[in-house]
Amino acid sequence: MNNTGKIVMVYVATAVVSALILGAAFWVRSGLIEREKPAAVQTGKKQEPVFFPIANDLEATNQNGDKVKLSDLKGKVWVVGEFFAVCPHCAVRNGQDLRAIIDTFGANPDFHLACISIDPETDDVNRLKEYASVLNAKTNNWWFLTTGDQAKAHQYMDGTLKFFSVRERTDPADIESNGRFAHDLGLAVVNRNFEVVGKWPLAEAHKQDPELYEKLKKQMFDKIREELAK
Repeated sequence: MNNTGKIVMVYVATAVVSALILGAAFWVRSGLIEREKPAAVQTGKKQEPVFFPIANDLEATNQNGDKVKLSDLKGKVWVVGEFFAVCPHCAVRNGQDLRAIIDTFGANPDFHLACISIDPETDDVNRLKEYASVLNAKTNNWWFLTTGDQAKAHQYMDGTLKFFSVRERTDPADIESNGRFAHDLGLAVVNRNFEVVGKWPLAEAHKQDPELYEKLKKQMFDKIREELAK
């Protein structure tokens, strides 16, 4: 088993034990949802609480070419994740998990999805428009966003939204199979007050443990419903 597989297996085993011990209700109340680990994580990096206010805004361009800010979503409940257009893991997650989320909550005008590119210099508006078209993602409730600046995008996802750091792959075979970046595939829920209230590693759970996946999916969906009801 390679190092990536070992990290994933350790993470999933930890998540399963935690879920069995703490129970779904406690996890949702306390916000102690284990965050998904990418293929490599900076050692010694301080772990941040899952529940926190979003300290900084982000201006970006959506798939229609419109300039928007994340603060435009204040007053709504929204889910945010990072992606890049040629990432095969994002394609599976977005077509499966995000599609299920938008199918469940998309009719509510107070709900929104935001996918922020970590390869914004490649993911221009035309590429985002094509990507969004495949998923039938409309800007009224689902943004695909590019900042045009890779360092800015990485710093925001890591420093402000507390996602795990992006790692650029160097092995050509690895890049061919998995894309240029190893990154956090978790999905965070943001409340009406611009605060992150939980983060769920659905993509990795789905690959490793179907029972855990269904448990975490239910927790996340219940949290979204709870926040929309406020």
